[in-house]
Amino acid sequence: MSHRIFNFAAGPCTLPLPVLEKAQAEFVEYQGSGMSLFEMSHRGKYYDKVQRDALALFRSTLNVPETHEILFLQGGATLQFGMVPLNFLHAGKTAEFVNTGIWAKKALADAKVVGNTKVIWTGEETKFDRAPDMKDVTVSPDAAYVHLTTNETIGGVEYTDLPNTNVPIVADMSSHIMSRPIDVSKFALIYAGAQKNLGPAGLTVVVIRKDFMEQGRADLPVYLRYSTHAGEAISMYNTPPVFAIYMMKNVLEWVNEVGGLAEMNRRADIRSKLIYDVIEASDGYYRCPVQKGSRSRMNVPFRLPTEELEKKFLAEVDAAGFSGLKGHRSVGGCRASMYNAMPIEGAEGLAKFMTEFKKKN
Repeated sequence: MSHRIFNFAAGPCTLPLPVLEKAQAEFVEYQGSGMSLFEMSHRGKYYDKVQRDALALFRSTLNVPETHEILFLQGGATLQFGMVPLNFLHAGKTAEFVNTGIWAKKALADAKVVGNTKVIWTGEETKFDRAPDMKDVTVSPDAAYVHLTTNETIGGVEYTDLPNTNVPIVADMSSHIMSRPIDVSKFALIYAGAQKNLGPAGLTVVVIRKDFMEQGRADLPVYLRYSTHAGEAISMYNTPPVFAIYMMKNVLEWVNEVGGLAEMNRRADIRSKLIYDVIEASDGYYRCPVQKGSRSRMNVPFRLPTEELEKKFLAEVDAAGFSGLKGHRSVGGCRASMYNAMPIEGAEGLAKFMTEFKKKN
């Protein structure tokens, strides 16, 4: 087995080693079929079982009630920025947005192309350093829906509180889905790109309440209607991204084998605390731009005293076997992304490296 480094990149994510090894063993010939799963018909018996198992595992792991459909789509969360308003932002209605950073702004920008929008809370004045206190968020009772980005991958802002409203809640959970138990019944629609916590890139999962879905427009191109995909018994209107779904099934099996979402939650607490503790103990040498109550457990952004030191840090940390720590090009600095499959030893190693780097520099 070749040496594996620790991948702290924001996505695609680290995958569990047992999942990679299982895929390696099954890649060329799948379960005695004489061919690879990725060569055969997606309508055949072998792949049909993979799709059904993946749907069932997703439902049981996230505890999705029967009031909600689970859809396997493509186009990433980015397609959902437009697909949600195309379906639900009807003429004369307004979609309301909580603006917590770059990804919330991208969803807002696409909704503006479709119809009326309103920002009901923004962190822009304080450079997106916190999540909202929900007592400060008032949703209009006649809004089409309210959109939240519950974890900002770039800015490192995470929250779990929801507005007190009867208006449908739509949430982009791309970078922290499956990291903790949630009450799915509170959401009209959840969407997430798979490449953070669920598997490789190429798959988008949508969890949508059936009665909300029925309010979607019928005069859209067929693929852009959620009802099209729910109308197929196992969310297979067209050829699905078979490799991404197969891998997600294996990842979800691993999640359940090691203890489910309660264990993912526990590990996320441990990993993030290791890094935040180093930042807090550094007397300002490492600076996290996010207020303590809003700090993401998945994505930890931080700065060093100078850009020269950041370049030195990034070069040396990469050479030490910790990859992907460069911050997003839009904000710079450093960022440690620690999704479900990041071993705790990776966070321990990074914390030790950060402590030693400060002593030397």
